[in-house]
Amino acid sequence: MSDKPRWFQTTAIDYPNSRPHIGTAFEKLGADVQARYRRMEGFDVFFLMGNDENTLKVADRAKELGQEVRAYCDDMARQFREVWDALDISYDTFVQTSHDRHKECCRKFVQKVYDNGHIYKGEYSGWYCAGCEEFKSDKVHAEHAGQCPNHKRPLVRRSEPCWFFRLSAFQERLLKHLKENPEFVQPESRRNEMIGFIEAEGLQDLNISRHGEEWGIRLPFDPEFTIYVWFDALLTYITGIGYGDDEACFRKHWPADVHFIGKDITRFHTHIWPAMLWAAGEEAPKKVFSHGFVNNNGQKMGKTLGNIVDPMELIAKSSADAYRYFFLRECPYPSDGDYSGQRYEEVYESDLVRKLGNLLSRCSTLTVKNYECVLTGTAGRAPAPVAPALDLARLVDTVRGHVEGCRYNLALAAVVGDILIPTDSYLETCKPWTLVKTDLPAAKEVLFNATQMLRVAAILLKPFIPRSAETIYKSFNFPTPWEQVKYADAAELKAQPDDLRVTAELTDGKVKPLFPRIA
Repeated sequence: MSDKPRWFQTTAIDYPNSRPHIGTAFEKLGADVQARYRRMEGFDVFFLMGNDENTLKVADRAKELGQEVRAYCDDMARQFREVWDALDISYDTFVQTSHDRHKECCRKFVQKVYDNGHIYKGEYSGWYCAGCEEFKSDKVHAEHAGQCPNHKRPLVRRSEPCWFFRLSAFQERLLKHLKENPEFVQPESRRNEMIGFIEAEGLQDLNISRHGEEWGIRLPFDPEFTIYVWFDALLTYITGIGYGDDEACFRKHWPADVHFIGKDITRFHTHIWPAMLWAAGEEAPKKVFSHGFVNNNGQKMGKTLGNIVDPMELIAKSSADAYRYFFLRECPYPSDGDYSGQRYEEVYESDLVRKLGNLLSRCSTLTVKNYECVLTGTAGRAPAPVAPALDLARLVDTVRGHVEGCRYNLALAAVVGDILIPTDSYLETCKPWTLVKTDLPAAKEVLFNATQMLRVAAILLKPFIPRSAETIYKSFNFPTPWEQVKYADAAELKAQPDDLRVTAELTDGKVKPLFPRIA
């Protein structure tokens, strides 16, 4: 058993009725930063993702393509994982809800809730949206002129026999939990929404079954019905860590430290999901983080609007790290963000090419050319008078706080504003490329100071742009192995080896451009 503190996190389980777009990927990027940061800080991290396949939309899409549904789901899972792997999303497991193991574990959970007296049979009538695969209230129907507010399609009146989950029985417990545990739902505005909804409308018992459908998981106590897709999908968060067949693994990881989900599904995760868990005798997750959306040039993305952007197109145009940097820098994770091709190229050129890439190029090239790769002889010399004056401990604490609070844009803004821009200004003031002609020791001191700032930036950027940060760090023989660096290492300018040197692979005396300009 590991003595490391454990960290279990999940992302929303995606519908595979189409390939992931930049909005889908935004959630995964934010979750990945948290997973990578926690690993750096010594946590035993388990990061779960997956696809929500037991849905009529998926079955209908497979039928349209003339494919068997399970084969379609497996191929879409391959396509999703292709995108996540291209973006360096460091997930530990990927769950497909159509696979037999999930189905069996899901049935065990539902049976447990039934045995505990929280599921009963009845009749349900309501306004149904096939796109959402859920019933809407009379209020929603009236307020939106009979249309689904999400899909802009007419709601259909539907009546059917069903099995209900006694969600209403958990209303007071949920309200108390929300009020007494402010960290349970973040950001605070979403928590207030969830409290306000219960206080204004209350919680109604939930129809958790569908009748007469072939695709889906059969109820263990009434196989004429399949399990409502949301009730099934939420269970991925526990079946994926062993609920139902690996008790030791499940108890090790549960409860989840954080579920990352989109703001449109906050109610499912903060009202229905905790109640489901309590009904089965389990704990609620510690936190649900509800993030915003990514728009395209100020417009919501959608297949019907024809403005979907495939992440693979941007990765091919630039790189995975460039993609990661743009969306984490430009789109505030708790709020909505916006993408435009022009802005993507502007940020790439300004922050990555001119600041980060140029800083590495200047430090390494001048050191190789004038000092045979070695930056020794700086010990005991007074720093150059205009060296960047930073309170590193305070800066690292600031960045750490932003990362742990999922304020990733602010964390990156601090790295750029407090490290890269001052260091660039420092070099422009000292002009080591000119100074080497008249004062080699002084120029070396300038380069040593700038290289130290590169080291700090690389460590702080490791969760955000992992490949590029590693390239920067390993371009020099810094003493702590890259795999072992923590944020605390960035807070100190530790003693360097006597032969601090450039160790990057060189071509004609230069390192390969970190971020080549976009053609």
